[in-house]
Order: sequence, then C-alpha cells, then structure tokens
Amino acid sequence: MSETAAGTLFLVATPIGNLEDISLRALRVLREADLVAAEDTRHTGKLLHHYDIRTPTTSLHEHNEHEKVPALVDRLRAGARIALVTDAGTPSISDPGYRLTKAAIDARIRVEAIPGASAVMAALVASGLPTDSFVFAGFPPPKPKARAAWLEALRQERRTLVVFEAPHRIRETLTDAFRILGDRQVAIGRELTKLHEELVRSPISVVLEQLSDPRGEFTIVIAGMAEGDPIDTSQTTDNQLLTEFGHLTESGLGRRDALNELAARHGLRSREVFAAIDRARRS
Repeated sequence: MSETAAGTLFLVATPIGNLEDISLRALRVLREADLVAAEDTRHTGKLLHHYDIRTPTTSLHEHNEHEKVPALVDRLRAGARIALVTDAGTPSISDPGYRLTKAAIDARIRVEAIPGASAVMAALVASGLPTDSFVFAGFPPPKPKARAAWLEALRQERRTLVVFEAPHRIRETLTDAFRILGDRQVAIGRELTKLHEELVRSPISVVLEQLSDPRGEFTIVIAGMAEGDPIDTSQTTDNQLLTEFGHLTESGLGRRDALNELAARHGLRSREVFAAIDRARRS
C-alpha cells in the first residue's frame, strides 16, 4: 500500500556522548519538526538548548508508550512532522520507538530514518574483531538462569557478537560468558565518545581480573565461535529453539524472519524450526 498524504515520523539518531556527533540533517529536522517525542525531555532539552532549537517536546518512554502512541499517530495523520529521539543513539535500538514506528507504518504514514552516532558501530569497528558480519543481541536477560540460556543460544554463532550491559551486571554477564562461551577475545567499550572513553581489548579472563568499580553503560564486542570448532546441531533442543525464537521476536523481528534466522543459525530448514517450536509449546 502507498503512504497517505499526511505528516512524517522522523527517527532521529542523537549523540551517544559527544554533542558534536550529530548530523546537519538531524539538526535541521529537529528545528523544522512540529514536535520532538523524547525518551527523557530533560535529557533531550540539553541537546536542543545546546543548538538553540526551540521545538516543543513531549515524553515517550517505555512506561507511557502504549497510551501515547495513538495520540501521536492522530497528529501524524493530521499532517504533523514529529521527530522521535531517545537519550542516545537511534530510536528503537534497545530503546523506545518500535511501537510508534510500527503504528505509523500501519497507518500508512511516512517514516524516515535520520542516521547518526551508534554505540554498536563505534565499538565494533574499533574492536579489532571481524566486522564483515555480526549479530547485535541487545541486553542479556537480567536473571541468571535466563541469561545462561541466552548465552547458550549464542554459543555456536560464528559471527561477531555485540551486546549492551548495565554497570551493575557487567561482571556477572562476563563471568557467565567465560563459563559458557569460553575465554574469547572481547572489546569492552565504556563511555564511548565521551571525555573518559575507554575501550579494552583482551580475553574475557583478563577483563574480569582488571574490572573494578564499573560505571557507565557498556558495549561488549565478543569474538564468534572459532572456525575450527564444529557446530553441533544435535544438541539443539526444541525448548532451546523456542527460547531463542522468543528472544528474537521480543527484539522486534517478525515471526518469519525469526524462523529464518534460527534455521541459518542451527543449520536447519525453516519448517524444521517451526515444527520444533510447535512441539515445545505442546509439551
């Protein structure tokens, strides 16, 4: 279906630290928008004030997204230009934004991405690990059992892994990664693009020995499984596929794409993955 003659939703990437890391196009869109929907209006207010942008703001975060999306879509239908921003980086990448984007698309409203700074890309390209193909897995589950299952699901992934983690869980996550993935090479990015930026490149065991008083959000780049290590598809259980399927769909991937991703990951056919998930749900 073609888009309706209405407003436009702009997904505007904002700096992840250094305020200079914003494009001229992003600044123009923020100035010309009728409204800026921000994860935290106080945080975004500092950015807007820095560049003397006086566009009105409204909050849109994980706790009010469900109730505010319909009203924002109504404004878009009426012709408004709304710029969606989060505290840092690109909206909906482990941040709010997916619900509004999906609702706008469903309403046949134009959605336009304004690219910019990315903690994922900044850490990945500076990691020294392969960049030709990688997997961004977001935040690990906070509970130990779920986190272990999540890491196990990624253990046989040959592509470079990129994940986020909070400072109060970084040690537990790295400890679990060491136990489940082995002593792989990692690059740990902290406070990227900021004054005290730090990027440590070492095996997991060395990072754990040196880690003390962690502060700031972390971006972790992890080497994929070595080419010499065979992928053991016999260990893939129905329940494991169901768990992985849940993680993929919760991250925003469609059902068909999630099935295809799991099929490629485990050397199976999509219909085999579907059958395994169905068996797990019925058991």
